Amino acid sequence: MDLSGPLLFEVASEVCNKVGGIYTVISTKAPVTVEEYGARVCYLGPYIERKAAAEFESRPASDLLSSVMKELKERIGLESHFGRWLIPGNPYALLFSINSVRDRLNTLKSDLWEKYQLPTPDHDHEMSEMILFGFAVALFLQELVKQKENFRTDQTGSLNGFQHPIGEREIIAHFHEWLAGFGLLFTHAWGVRVATIFTTHATLLGRWICASGSTTFYHDLPKIEPDREAGERGIFHRHLAEKLSAQLSTIFTTVSEITATEAEKILGRKVDQITPNGLGVFRPVAIHEFQNRHAEYKKVIHEFVRGHFHGALDWDLEDDTLYFFTAGRYEYYNKGVDLFLDALGVLNNRLKKINSSIRVVAFIVMPAEIYGYNSESLKGQSLVGHLRETTNALSQSIKERIYSSLVLGELPNTDTLISSDEMVTLKRHLLSMKRDSLPPITTHSLKNDSNDTILNHIRTLALFNKVEDRVKIVFHPEFLSSYQSIIPLEYDQFVRGCHMGCFCSYYEPWGYTPAECTLRGVPSISSNLAGFSNYMQRVLTHPEHHGIFIVDRQCPRDETVSTIADHMFNFCKMSRRERIEMRNRTERVSDHLSWESLSSQYRMARNLALNKFYGSSQKK
Repeated sequence: MDLSGPLLFEVASEVCNKVGGIYTVISTKAPVTVEEYGARVCYLGPYIERKAAAEFESRPASDLLSSVMKELKERIGLESHFGRWLIPGNPYALLFSINSVRDRLNTLKSDLWEKYQLPTPDHDHEMSEMILFGFAVALFLQELVKQKENFRTDQTGSLNGFQHPIGEREIIAHFHEWLAGFGLLFTHAWGVRVATIFTTHATLLGRWICASGSTTFYHDLPKIEPDREAGERGIFHRHLAEKLSAQLSTIFTTVSEITATEAEKILGRKVDQITPNGLGVFRPVAIHEFQNRHAEYKKVIHEFVRGHFHGALDWDLEDDTLYFFTAGRYEYYNKGVDLFLDALGVLNNRLKKINSSIRVVAFIVMPAEIYGYNSESLKGQSLVGHLRETTNALSQSIKERIYSSLVLGELPNTDTLISSDEMVTLKRHLLSMKRDSLPPITTHSLKNDSNDTILNHIRTLALFNKVEDRVKIVFHPEFLSSYQSIIPLEYDQFVRGCHMGCFCSYYEPWGYTPAECTLRGVPSISSNLAGFSNYMQRVLTHPEHHGIFIVDRQCPRDETVSTIADHMFNFCKMSRRERIEMRNRTERVSDHLSWESLSSQYRMARNLALNKFYGSSQKK
């Protein structure tokens, strides 16, 4: 290993702490980063005991790191934990116990005001936590820079602690999102000699404006006054922390061209490098394997549908059912849920008009406030569960009777294969499967059912899962998990089992949901305002040929709805063979989204940081 290379620290609030999209970015990128940097990369995050128990393995630190950690413990009282992050790539991680420096919070807030005129209101608990985390990160970097001059290169080349070669050691600290930005602000204020990169994955103000339902954000962007807008929304303090992090970093990056334009206006600095988000692409050994996985997970969804629609199931699940879905944060307008539902209403009418045998079961997977599963959903799953147990036992009895007859040299008597008692049991099951009400729209009881925006839209469209409807709706207001009893699949397995995803967001700096569909060979409909869609339009001549359908979110709303419905309707008219061929084409372009392809953009950002800060010409 080349010990003369630079050291890299990736800093994020979601290191060993799964919360949202940042976790996906840094954890899936870890294998290619470790491949490039080896033992010279370490991830810095907050120590959250219950999360660390599942994702972090404590390991002995090397001489240098041990010395730094010991000094900070003795001088400041900062407790830290060194070890391995238990994700692919198994990178080193250093986690800080922010409670150990909580007594310094008020002083730190005063320092931020004096240096940057950055307000830090007491009511913003999350900001206070991140100030403490940033303080810990900056302390570590400061002490590391100070002590590294006292260490020499060892012969093994292992991290055993980032040993120091002759000359100034180049260090890069890469901060993800405003939550980690306080580390950058303290590092800058103290004059710590490290090159810094700040990546915004979405501006705070842009997300807030669009989450409120605005569909004119990009049109209005040139005339927006960012500081005033942030103040009116009560987030000026957060916006300013993000703005300062962008402006004071050595290199500033973001995830897409559309977000670069937004960031330049809102944060007041031109982006130095676009760093698109990739995914870990692991192809099955056999080419047909991903189709087999689709069939496997689709069977699980079939079983859920049998229970949910018991007594109203009048179509063939295997040949005449398509599973569509949308998923993400509950941002009704911003995520395009209104467009998805309106398009489903149009699709329902079109399929009924041509008397199609196809049934579309459309899932909405978005967390909302719930009490738990509703009784109808639990009853349906219980009924099919008991029916499955009964038929499994009966089939075993029938096999035994057939076997016994053949052993005696006789053909089985078909009239006695099922006994009269068994027939009674089957009739009882058949009667229990009948229902006198429509299948439920939701799988759970919502706390605010009468005012829920999604449910009220469904009511307006009268998509009530009626027998004559070709489009059925299932609103699952909770994230999926294989440990739950309703749909026992992880989200990625659920995606593989579906046929098409729809993510027509208005504000989507990147867009992991359509990217995850592409990775798993699932066609998707996405918005031209998403970074993912912009990127795929650049790398593919005809994205729609590969099952990547892109709609214009800036044209009149009715046109957008009509276009979404057209894509859905055309997909419904495909034969099974045509859909399989499209899935194959979709899966084949997933390499464009792999970190092996996209990590080069991060490498370029690191080169820029080194050259600008150190005047270095090193390539890594």
